[in-house]
Amino acid sequence: MEDRNSFAEGMFAEGSTLAGSERKEITRRRHSLPRAIVAPLHYEPNYEYPLLVWLHGTTGDHENELLHVMPQIDLRNYVAIAPRGVEVGADDKAWGWPQTPEGIAEAEARVFELIETAAKRFCIARRKIFLVGHSTGGTMALRLAWRWPEVFAGVVSLGGPVPCGERPLARYREARRLPILLVVAGESPTYSPASAACDLKRLHMAGMNAVLRQYPGSSELSPLVLADVNRWLMELVLTL
Repeated sequence: MEDRNSFAEGMFAEGSTLAGSERKEITRRRHSLPRAIVAPLHYEPNYEYPLLVWLHGTTGDHENELLHVMPQIDLRNYVAIAPRGVEVGADDKAWGWPQTPEGIAEAEARVFELIETAAKRFCIARRKIFLVGHSTGGTMALRLAWRWPEVFAGVVSLGGPVPCGERPLARYREARRLPILLVVAGESPTYSPASAACDLKRLHMAGMNAVLRQYPGSSELSPLVLADVNRWLMELVLTL
């Protein structure tokens, strides 16, 4: 695996059959994709901020979900970014995070290119980059964090099941150190507390550093949940 600083430059492996012009066109298209960026209030250019990478849910959601959740998380202590997901609807108005080899590779590329964009615009603490995802975005957040445990300092899945298929724990030994927060809503129609408990059991059997928190209601994006996510993240920030 490449190190985090060379990832953006090494997106295409040596010997790729893509010509240089094709690689440049793919990179140009990704740079032109919609994304959301939230700068901290009273930004201090000499202070290294934690970076929160948000992966939106699927049903009618997109990168602007970040603009609704950050006021309930924290507007002062993070730089926050959100890429748009991959098109999953025939009408080009639905975006998500398909768990296919192509979908995983595209999600990885979008996340890392946006991280580098944020690092060029803001003062980022490279050891304090967190992935937070909602619904299918939570599943993808877990997958990407386990693929790159040297890059991310923690990962939160809000109502997103633990990924399966495509070897999500191929880097099991390195990924065991990564703090994981699973969140489930007690009345969730898509990810039940029983399913979350099974996921937690599987993670603990694998020796993963995971906790599960259940909240009342049917939404994982309530003010109570997001305030607790902030507290969990800040506890990590203060120990790094």
